[in-house]
Amino acid sequence: MIVVGTGTATQPGVSGSSNSNFAGVRGSNTATGNGVTGFAESGSGVSGESKTGPGVSGLGKGNFAGVRGTNSDTGNGVSGFAESGSGVSGESKTGPGVSGLGKGNFAGVRGESTGTGNGVSGFAKAGIGVSGSTQSGDGVRGESAGNGAGVRGVSTNADRVGVVGENTKGGFAGLFVGDVDVRGSLFCDGDIVLRNADCAEHFDIAGAEEVDPGTVMVINADGALEASQVSYDKRVAGVVSGAGDFRPALILDKQPDGGDRMPIALVGKTFCKVDASGGAIAVGDLLTTSATPGHAMKAADRDAAFGAVIGKALRPLDQGTGLIPILIALQ
Repeated sequence: MIVVGTGTATQPGVSGSSNSNFAGVRGSNTATGNGVTGFAESGSGVSGESKTGPGVSGLGKGNFAGVRGTNSDTGNGVSGFAESGSGVSGESKTGPGVSGLGKGNFAGVRGESTGTGNGVSGFAKAGIGVSGSTQSGDGVRGESAGNGAGVRGVSTNADRVGVVGENTKGGFAGLFVGDVDVRGSLFCDGDIVLRNADCAEHFDIAGAEEVDPGTVMVINADGALEASQVSYDKRVAGVVSGAGDFRPALILDKQPDGGDRMPIALVGKTFCKVDASGGAIAVGDLLTTSATPGHAMKAADRDAAFGAVIGKALRPLDQGTGLIPILIALQ
């Protein structure tokens, strides 16, 4: 039986209606053509509408798709809309429920929500709810321009984690470009590798506007720190971190409102202002405060240096003042 319909400006060319479990319109082809083909200059090539069931339902056998949409221009291959249910729903026993292929800069599958729902939602009883794979780009990427997270992982099971990152080739399982805020405990089974040099702690600084990295600091009468002024000062507290090529690897007691606070290197390597006018400084020499404000010098008097040692020189300075790396070792 051949049915040919030509629609008017307001009426469809072919319309089918069914009050039972059978399709209103059904197309079947036992050769290689399409069971149903629709073409439109501007509207929908094929449109389906249902009050309770699927608007359009397709069953594919073998390696063929249940429903396949192709667009050779700029529109959608398949478009679905629903007032309350699923705009497009796919189900498969062995293959993908919904499969999309995008060429060029276009997405294989794109989901968009203009309300409070999900743009794309995935659910699985045992497998992966949403899976992304790529050969050169990002497997899964999330971007947020509002108050939400670009990517959020949530677990309602106390024995499971919200987000898992894994690299099976020996590289990094995770990379953060920017600050990271941890609202809980941090557990580590391996080494913690910090690429920078010293361990520093923030202190209140008197006259902070005149203090720069590398300055030797002592404790003043108010408990704040200030630049050293005298030789062999037992109030020495450390060196302002961040001078030269070294940056602090770990900073303690950093407050949201920094105020007149600076990081003071307490352990590790840091660059320090030194003065060799009282004696040339060799590698390994103990250093103490000098009469030159904010500078260290060689601790020639071991008795006077007791309790006033800043650390050991890691580079020599024969004369004058300069900036050299030292190993902080307060004693």
